[in-house]
Amino acid sequence: MLIDNVTVRSPDVTYTDTHIESKYTYTSTDLNCEDLGDGRCAWTISPVEFDFHFSTDRRIPRLGIMLVGLGGNNGSTLVGGVIANREGITWKTKEGVRAPNYFGSLTQSSTCRVGSVKGQEVFTPFKSLLPMVNPNDIVFDGWDISGMNLADAMERAKVFDWDLQRQLAPYMKNMKPRPGIYDPNFIAANQSARANNCLKGSKREQMERIRADLRDFREKNALDKIVVLWTANTERYSEILIGLNDDEKSLRSSVDKNEPEISPSTLYALACIDEGVPFINGSPQNTFVPGLIEAAVRLNTIIGGDDFKSGQTKMKSVLVDFLVGAGIKPASIVSYNHLGNNDGMNLSAPNCFRSKEISKSNVIDDVVSSNSLLFRHGEHPDHVVVIKYVPYVGDSKRAMDEYISEIFMGGTNTIVMHNTCEDSLLAAPLILDMCLIAELSSRIKIKGPDDEQLRGLHPVSSLLSYLTKAPLVPKGTPVVNALSKQRAMLENVFRACIGLAPDNNMLLEYK
Repeated sequence: MLIDNVTVRSPDVTYTDTHIESKYTYTSTDLNCEDLGDGRCAWTISPVEFDFHFSTDRRIPRLGIMLVGLGGNNGSTLVGGVIANREGITWKTKEGVRAPNYFGSLTQSSTCRVGSVKGQEVFTPFKSLLPMVNPNDIVFDGWDISGMNLADAMERAKVFDWDLQRQLAPYMKNMKPRPGIYDPNFIAANQSARANNCLKGSKREQMERIRADLRDFREKNALDKIVVLWTANTERYSEILIGLNDDEKSLRSSVDKNEPEISPSTLYALACIDEGVPFINGSPQNTFVPGLIEAAVRLNTIIGGDDFKSGQTKMKSVLVDFLVGAGIKPASIVSYNHLGNNDGMNLSAPNCFRSKEISKSNVIDDVVSSNSLLFRHGEHPDHVVVIKYVPYVGDSKRAMDEYISEIFMGGTNTIVMHNTCEDSLLAAPLILDMCLIAELSSRIKIKGPDDEQLRGLHPVSSLLSYLTKAPLVPKGTPVVNALSKQRAMLENVFRACIGLAPDNNMLLEYK
């Protein structure tokens, strides 16, 4: 059963015209070790409780999203998809008439269990837990090093069916990206042919132009809030050097000195931080150098990333969690991809591929470390990731994986998977989710046991972990990659905002 318009009736939850106030008891555990000598330890686990106060602003803002890489496959696909949904555009294919939807979006097309009635489980749309922006109301803009208008960019991407492209073109032909920051030192040389819409000047001048663009976008469209997301080319990793970018002071000094090792994505992010605009990195490079994170924390501006988790890696974060959770030991994981879009073309450069290899490889680390019955200290499955550029397949990425695991009494089990991923059609809903969740999280205030008053959530947004390959988390926070745990965390934080306990699936009322 599906219900909508959820309201919680509880003495701990108050609804006003502007806010939802929730008093919430958080339960956890406290672990203590008693030293017994000879390297032995006696552990005790004590349940503990902490009182929290959540305050969520119910007023839905007029939201603008700016994409870095607006004219790329992901950008044109997201904008076109939102327009099709907003305008109710249907289109003909050889299978029949198609209608627009937001399938693949966690916020728009998934549900959460809220209880049961007479033995039947009851669910509500994820977007109904807390007041969220309607995607059809979003205003889009952004930057791209290619000056092609979005109608032509959509045609170049070859993602949508032709009849849909034909109907979308009138809405998109006058949408042209703002000039972007182009630095051939950070992306593949094969991207130079597209670079006809580039900002000139020093790094400081480029950053100030981005800040001016943010203000211009806000003012011209009467926006309450903006979220910026990087969906442009994967950059190579930046070096982290003392005096260059290891703290905020050195990073800002390096920008002023026009240091060549400051990447375009870092310039965009720093411009957003200075304007108080959330910035999300949808690619695998290390945009968030230490100095940038320090600036975001000091100015309390939301940042999140890294790298969309849409296909092969999402499956991996499910399957490895299942295997290890079942007491099966993955010993070898080999992942092969080939794709033919511009992302694949850029990744054909070894230094750009290395960024992607790192983000795709680390996804199993926390799952492996959770079970020392299977893996000795320092032991890790053989894990290889390969990406090849094959122009013919276009945006339809192929992912092939082989998982070899050790099972009972010396046996082995092999799982082989083939995954055809419509790359941009999977990524576009993730972009939407990341921006909507980032905006919503800016309206949530929290007061814990150590807080004197309500404060915003930590600016390094771990709430976006479910959507990323390499989750960025606050310093000292465990990195969780298992997909089910990431989704549970996000849902349970939202539930806490309306005074609901986590969905623990115990169903004690039926036991």
